[in-house]
Amino acid sequence: MANMESVIQSPEVKGNDDVGARLKAVRKMHGWSQRELAKRAGVTNATISLIEQGRVSPSVGSLKKVLDGIPMSMADFFTLQFDDNPHVFFRADEMPNVGTGPIQYRLLGASNSKRAMSILYEVYPPGQDTGPELLSHDGEEGGVVVSGRLEVTVGAEVAVLGSGDGYYFSSRRPHRFRNPGDCDCILVSANSPPSV
Repeated sequence: MANMESVIQSPEVKGNDDVGARLKAVRKMHGWSQRELAKRAGVTNATISLIEQGRVSPSVGSLKKVLDGIPMSMADFFTLQFDDNPHVFFRADEMPNVGTGPIQYRLLGASNSKRAMSILYEVYPPGQDTGPELLSHDGEEGGVVVSGRLEVTVGAEVAVLGSGDGYYFSSRRPHRFRNPGDCDCILVSANSPPSV
């Protein structure tokens, strides 16, 4: 009973460092400034700043008022799992080549272990292909040729695609890729679920 009384007598939200860090993360997730969140919640900019810095412990009522401006429930606020890989932008040298032969497969977001798809920057040198055997696996895939030419075989269908052309199909259909041209073929592709 003593624990219940202390909760009733102390209506502040405990762990104010965590509350401040969470509030800042939620605000940034929405792309808002402190001023914008304050305006939406009907509180002062200083209130948001002090909470985020952990300099004040908001009461349950105050925190609820701020969260109503998002809108977000208290339960969602305290259970929201933030992306443990906040890296959003990737330079060319941050995309490792996950290919094993002369074809380059540079993987976007390789460090994100929770990827739901693979996005690849692919480079096929002249005459190179994915091998004599047709590929087949679960999922879907698509791509757009950036430059050069790419021969795509999907089942019994064959097409040579040029710059700006694309493909999209179920990966269960047997398929193969080949560069029939005399210069590199560059394309950007995606598949889901990720195969690399």
